[in-house]
Amino acid sequence: MIYAMSDLHGCYEKYIAMLDTIQFSEQDTLYVLGDVVDRGNGGIRLLQDMQSRPNVVPLRGNHDCMAYRMLSALINDCMGDSDRFLQLYELWLHDGGAPTYEAFAALTPAQQAQILTYLNSFLIYDEIAVGGNTFFLAHTVPEKERMLRFDKLLWQEFIAGEPDYDQEYYPDKYLVTGHTPTGLIDPACAGRIFRRNRHIAIDCGAVFGKSLGCICLDTLEEFYV
Repeated sequence: MIYAMSDLHGCYEKYIAMLDTIQFSEQDTLYVLGDVVDRGNGGIRLLQDMQSRPNVVPLRGNHDCMAYRMLSALINDCMGDSDRFLQLYELWLHDGGAPTYEAFAALTPAQQAQILTYLNSFLIYDEIAVGGNTFFLAHTVPEKERMLRFDKLLWQEFIAGEPDYDQEYYPDKYLVTGHTPTGLIDPACAGRIFRRNRHIAIDCGAVFGKSLGCICLDTLEEFYV
């Protein structure tokens, strides 16, 4: 089976509980659609666990991207414009980066290098065919007009874009994204997976006290922890 979840944000215990819930095995594949780190305390443990599983496919979110940028600069002492870097660093810490930095700082240099290499390997997006359906997977996507001009898109639009959930982008495939907690898309979906207009939004707000959601792409069955 092929599964997708997103926006773990350091919720290591919920992630492990979800793997137990779906009875995740070596024959399965799990796509994690970004924002593994920050806000919660278990981001580094999540990265280490995911890295140990060849059947977990990570996609890049805005928090993963910022964590990689900040941590790489800090350990390589390549901060460029120090004033600008310090501003970004403080913004990152206030936006949930502090527990990621603290856990990273406690690692050995070899472990730090492994984490940075892994973060830098995250995909921007993927498209797969499962169970007779086609799914476009990304942390987020831009508005429909931009998405339909795919060759003109910037990679940053897949980590910090703003989808239009009221429009169907494609008649022949589903978009599967995280980034925006579903309760902000539709309050009736708070803590649940949002499905409308061939758009499946799976950030249920786990780090904010809501459920961690996961969807099986073979069957479209939803799971919650």
